[in-house]
Amino acid sequence: MTVLVGAFSGDDGGFTLERVRALGEETPLRALRESVLLSFLSAAIGAVLGAVLAQLVLSAPPRSVVRRVVTALCGVLAQFGGVTLAFAWLATLGFGGLLTELLASTLGTSDAGAAWLYELPGLVLVYTYFQIPLMVIVFLPALEGLRPQWREAAVNLGATPWQYWTRVAVPLLRPAFLGSALLLFANAFAAYATAAALVSQGAPITPLLIRSALTSEIVLGQQDFGFALALEMVAVVAVVMALYAWLLRRTSGWLR
Repeated sequence: MTVLVGAFSGDDGGFTLERVRALGEETPLRALRESVLLSFLSAAIGAVLGAVLAQLVLSAPPRSVVRRVVTALCGVLAQFGGVTLAFAWLATLGFGGLLTELLASTLGTSDAGAAWLYELPGLVLVYTYFQIPLMVIVFLPALEGLRPQWREAAVNLGATPWQYWTRVAVPLLRPAFLGSALLLFANAFAAYATAAALVSQGAPITPLLIRSALTSEIVLGQQDFGFALALEMVAVVAVVMALYAWLLRRTSGWLR
């Protein structure tokens, strides 16, 4: 409610559309495009690789050490973000980083670090680090919901393993997979601290543009433009989470 009121309140406390209209300017539109692209790419990569890892985890016995260690590790890494994660990548691929120094000494590459780490490709890579374990956590229950009787019935009817996955398992898992991918999208879209620690200059994504609005006196000729940007983010996340809830209801029936 504070964001909603602030987005439509003028400097004199009256109603105004100036801040909302400013969302159509080049800078906020570019930041929104970059945020959506970053969230989509990291969610897509995290969803695919996370689903594969979840299936590999599920293939291990329930009480096996490997399964328990991987699931516990995913629970930790899914929350491993912010400045700590940014520092870990800077210490690896940044100036004077471990991998940077190793490549410079063995292959003769530059010791200045990877410049792309501070741009959109670097953010996609860093975000994927916590997207994959999050996908394992949220998608594993759906894989566990696949009953062995369904596979046995398909085999008894002459289906090959490929036919079982393409005609039985994948159609059943599609809503859960898409819902998990939407959750990853919302997770990346709202992330701030990791990008803020990596990108010290400029505002390539909307959360960093909000930071600029909060730390500068005037943005695009308006004060408190961050309210309108925050309202824009709330609207996007609301749509994504509504789709996620709808897909979750579709899978809740056969997961029981």
